[in-house]
Amino acid sequence: MLKLCKTKETFFVYLVSITIFATLKMKNRILKKSEELFLSLGFKNVTMDDIASAIGISKKTIYTHFSNKTELVQSVTFSVLDFIHKNIERINKISVDPIEELYEIKMFVMDYLKNERGSAQFQLKKYYPNIFEQLEVKKFEKMLSSVENSLKKGIKLELFRSDIDITFISRVYLIGMSGIRETTVFPEYELKKEYLMESYLEYHLRAIVTQKGLNILKRHIKKQ
Repeated sequence: MLKLCKTKETFFVYLVSITIFATLKMKNRILKKSEELFLSLGFKNVTMDDIASAIGISKKTIYTHFSNKTELVQSVTFSVLDFIHKNIERINKISVDPIEELYEIKMFVMDYLKNERGSAQFQLKKYYPNIFEQLEVKKFEKMLSSVENSLKKGIKLELFRSDIDITFISRVYLIGMSGIRETTVFPEYELKKEYLMESYLEYHLRAIVTQKGLNILKRHIKKQ
């Protein structure tokens, strides 16, 4: 009898585990497809019907995981931020020096967001201002320590000037990285995203490198 009860209990746990796994799998499918559509077409332009159709499910299924589109937009944007931040931390750990690190991060971000259109950020800011503001605050919190540590590492390796103000430079760098994505200031038809990121990175580094750092920077510029 005891053995039978344990068998039933094990089977019940198994069923619950399968159900949870299936639920998480579907939620992740919705997030990934929504991310793809939002970044390529814009947050305002994509409807819940578009997402359901692209996945091949009913709109009702989406609503079992996300109560409304605003919640879905928030989940997608924070999921993207978390993924990017985790990979930046990974690059931080394996990079030889902070100059290489910044170029590796640039390549990763450009590849991950290669299908993102400038209209995506514009629409997020215009139609979902609360989410946009929350995202900017979260981005600042997550990225600040990484940038500060990178600057400290550069000073220690004598690649960055020892007299730079880490608090000021780290914040200016983050503001600039967000700023170059503003299509009202840098329209895509005039300045390509790749050019903006490469130019801003060079601009940032030339302001803080030592001669030793400049020699490394020039090698990276030649590779571009």
